Amino acid sequence: MSAGSLIVSYDVDALRAREFPWAARGERIYLDHAATGPLPQRARDIQAEANAYRAELWRVGFEYFWEGVVRGRDLSAQLLNASPEEMAITTNTSQGVNLAARALPFAAGDVVVSSAGEFPANIYPWMGLEKAKGVSLHLVPMKDRLPDEDALIAALDLPRVRALTVSWVSFATGARLNLARLGAACRERGIWFVVDAIQGLGPATLDVKACHIDILASGAQKWLLSPWGTGFAYVRRELVQELDPPAVGWLSMPASADFTRFLDYDYAFYPDARKFEVFTAPMHDLKAMVASLSLFLELGPAAVEAHVASLADHVVAWCEGRRDVRLVTPAARARRAGLMSIAVDDLAAASVRLSEAGVSHTVREGGVRLSPHLYNTTADLDTALAALAPR
Repeated sequence: MSAGSLIVSYDVDALRAREFPWAARGERIYLDHAATGPLPQRARDIQAEANAYRAELWRVGFEYFWEGVVRGRDLSAQLLNASPEEMAITTNTSQGVNLAARALPFAAGDVVVSSAGEFPANIYPWMGLEKAKGVSLHLVPMKDRLPDEDALIAALDLPRVRALTVSWVSFATGARLNLARLGAACRERGIWFVVDAIQGLGPATLDVKACHIDILASGAQKWLLSPWGTGFAYVRRELVQELDPPAVGWLSMPASADFTRFLDYDYAFYPDARKFEVFTAPMHDLKAMVASLSLFLELGPAAVEAHVASLADHVVAWCEGRRDVRLVTPAARARRAGLMSIAVDDLAAASVRLSEAGVSHTVREGGVRLSPHLYNTTADLDTALAALAPR
């Protein structure tokens, strides 16, 4: 596949020059977005400005920093086809998963279904629920190292199942679940549907309404190219009204909105997802997250998805017919996003070759992860693949 055959509606070279100048200069081939994403130039610029203002607070008002919170809710909602009133600013994926585990009204003997092979952020909060409330976590075995959708749906009919919690895209294999199918199965049965979306948001598009998602959690530091300590959670509008926050923040209440009358206590939550926010947050970093999210919305999430899918197609085509490598990630477009896992005979040696070729990557669960994104090119991938398994 040539670079000219990529399905994009934006100029990748111009994007690299403007937002990722180090990539344009050839300083590094960064294919490790499934671990941590680099910051685009616009995010670096606003973060530097916000840090300078943080050091000299008298130069700007509080509204300058609070704008990152308000805009963060708005832009993340746009990415998900949600409303800002359904979005809460968080600091990581785990915070959103814990919100689901602790706010949903589970009782002793209830069952939560998930898949084996989940990242620990979507396992330990539910194990904690087992200890705290006597709720049982049922892990469905994988099939050929991949999550088994049919078995997950079958498990929903076990006695006392109240929730299904899954990662949209596997951190280890890059396998992508059909959230619309799973969500419909949950809705039919009156079962809550919780999604860890961190490995899918950015390289793929998501509609929380079409997928019948009840609570979604995502950090923004990976594919959304934002600073550490930034993220968001989505809570379906109807659930916002029903659930109490597992942790109560002082800004969860309208009574705290008037900073001159803090002692007029009124234990009444906001009627929207602000009730789930626990502040203080890294306000300067949220400004940078807003800048990064704006990049996705300017380019068009569907255009980004098409570009990343074409890059992944390039990896699939390279793997086909080779006996020295095995593609762990499903080959079909519908079953993958941007994370591509490739098994080779000597992982350690392959990793060394990639590093020597200037390719950022990771090794996870028996495979080399190559995670191309919106500014990468087939030339980047050709360099990486040649180092991964030279003929």
